[in-house]
Amino acid sequence: MPQHDIWYETLHDNFGQYFHVDRVLYREKTAHQDLVIFENAAFGRVMALDGVVQTTERDEFIYHEMMAHVPIIAHGQARKVLIIGGGDGGMLREVSRHRDIESITMVEIDAGVITFCRQYLPGHSAGSFDDPRFHLIIDDGVNFVGATNDTFDVIISDCTDPIGPGSSLFTSDFYQGCARCLTPGGIFVAQNGVCFLQQDEAVHSHRKLSHYFSDVGFYQAAIPTYYGGLMTFAWASQDPSLRQLDPATLRARFRAAQLECRYYNSAIHTGSFALPQYLLNALSAPR
Repeated sequence: MPQHDIWYETLHDNFGQYFHVDRVLYREKTAHQDLVIFENAAFGRVMALDGVVQTTERDEFIYHEMMAHVPIIAHGQARKVLIIGGGDGGMLREVSRHRDIESITMVEIDAGVITFCRQYLPGHSAGSFDDPRFHLIIDDGVNFVGATNDTFDVIISDCTDPIGPGSSLFTSDFYQGCARCLTPGGIFVAQNGVCFLQQDEAVHSHRKLSHYFSDVGFYQAAIPTYYGGLMTFAWASQDPSLRQLDPATLRARFRAAQLECRYYNSAIHTGSFALPQYLLNALSAPR
């Protein structure tokens, strides 16, 4: 850790954030990543991989609710869900709240992340690793979607930024594999960075996804520790109507799901697909 009990994030070269470190709970170089979990008075327990904040106790619910509930509610009849990454358990927690889902598969490349987070971030998973519908596979996500014979109604790529082990989850091979193992009417979503500071990521993802999906877009949420503006989530499906559901349908599905959320609701769902003009301009610019 840096001296003077301050931890500096290294995601961007010329702009960043810092956290006062009240107590380091764990630090270790795993087979794939440099992992640290520490306590901060403002955001609770913080997990970082390779110098980049991945999740905090204080605001993780925004990210996980939006990544899980937007595609599942939009699908309307999801029974099989695939999570790529998500070793902290937060995505699994939110997906498992949907009672109609019959199976949840998680493909995580680093078993060490799951072990650490079950011990040091237990609120993220909240017991969901013991859900009888849950099946864990330790593998690279690209390998899995390229080889599996299984199909899924919703695929959630809960990936890190496109550096280090997470870089393969932003490739054409990965997107092609996800398209291959989605059921008809299935939905793929993925973390895609803060579009003001990482605009090229969204542009590149849109371009690659468009080769395999007939409807590609983004939705957004404001998450404090993913600083720099709105965080974008890639959205891809073969059915454009799923991105344009009417408010009454969304309200009915949300009520039927009986979810008690802290960020997501049907109005947020609708509004999240409204994107800033600078991103729309970048996506429509000649290539």
